Amino acid sequence: MAIFIFIISVLSVSSVVKKILHHNSYMHVYQGAFKMDKNKYPLHEIRVLDFGWVAAGPSATKILADMGAEVIKVESRKRPDTTRFTPDNIERSPETDPAFHSLNRNKLGITIDMTQPEGCELLRKLAAKCDIVLENFYPGVMEKFGLDYETLSKIKPDIIMVSMPGLGNWGPLAKTPAYAPNLAALSGLESMVGYEGGRSLGLQQPYSDYNAGTNSAFAALAALIHRNRTGEGQNIEVAQIEALVACIGEAVLDYQVTGQIPGHKGNRHGQMAPHNNYLCEGDDKWVSIAVKTDDEWNNLVEVMAEEPGLIDAKFSTLEGRLQNETELDQLISAWTLNRTSEEITEALQESKVAAFPCMDIGDCFLDPHFQEREVFIPIEHPVSGDEFIANLSWRMSETDGGVYRPAPLWGQHNRYVFEEIMGLSKEEMTRLEEKEVIQKYQEPAPIG
Repeated sequence: MAIFIFIISVLSVSSVVKKILHHNSYMHVYQGAFKMDKNKYPLHEIRVLDFGWVAAGPSATKILADMGAEVIKVESRKRPDTTRFTPDNIERSPETDPAFHSLNRNKLGITIDMTQPEGCELLRKLAAKCDIVLENFYPGVMEKFGLDYETLSKIKPDIIMVSMPGLGNWGPLAKTPAYAPNLAALSGLESMVGYEGGRSLGLQQPYSDYNAGTNSAFAALAALIHRNRTGEGQNIEVAQIEALVACIGEAVLDYQVTGQIPGHKGNRHGQMAPHNNYLCEGDDKWVSIAVKTDDEWNNLVEVMAEEPGLIDAKFSTLEGRLQNETELDQLISAWTLNRTSEEITEALQESKVAAFPCMDIGDCFLDPHFQEREVFIPIEHPVSGDEFIANLSWRMSETDGGVYRPAPLWGQHNRYVFEEIMGLSKEEMTRLEEKEVIQKYQEPAPIG
């Protein structure tokens, strides 16, 4: 089955979004959205030291934070997380980036200079008060700072360490630089993305980061269960490339059985026809239609009765439709071109045919199903103000989970972490700030 992946970070509030934000269909549900009892969250007694940066590591710890873990994000002003300065950050402030806000919600933030020995010693002591340490640096970085599993497990034997190297910590390519687009290419995934006869197309999103993040979160949960049973900590490696290769298992098996290398199929599918996006009435409006069974096909033909070419016997079976897919797409396109995606969707869905409009972000916000399901929820950030953020994708009947805190400002929780958790005196805290081992928090002014 073709997979439609929709990724949204944060949408800063424009005049249009403000109307949505204050619309009753949204706001009546959210008056107490951030007053939930965090003690009911499944991980509320778990503390995580988060060295993750960009998307892979932060997406893993975001899941843990959404489940109630106290996640402490480690940052340095000398080498900030690059998601504080993505192209979508119109204000160019480290406190206003949509990607950072999305990936680091619910977390606490500290700023510490890891190039100073005192900084690394503080982090080792902090790790001793944590359950999980997670990082997605280049292999060898944590060893350089004395924050690797071998070192930390001597301080806290039941520590759980999660490492997320791009290509693994060992092997011929382990120390090769790699970013998400390179990993998508190396995995074989991009060789299947493109139109028949055309070049391979980029995925346009860092899927390896998000996929490895999900794998890492669940590996950490499994390690917690193991620790609860045995008292043992453990070292976990999640190679981002291997998490991505696991997503193309069907293609790997198909190659072994048939000897055929899967190529570019565009929007088509080997077990469904029609299976495509079709241009509709309006400015760049499209509808997605997929038919699997002959009964569904007969229903589609009945809806599109004004297009007589569809009743041709060669389309009556899946095999025939697959063999004549180009002509089939042309006939359906001729019918959809003079109708809106909404009316096509309604007519086909009433006849039990899978069809949906290809929606943009604005459409998603206004969609009644998304609204009722609370797919997006408003949150107030101390600098950016009101903004929408993607809600949790899971619902649990007995334990809560949710968005209860906006992403941290630079060093916002230094005092809480170093004084309350670690027990540093105010005098010691001041000394470390003066030496810039701990980089002092400065409250920024709100935007606008």
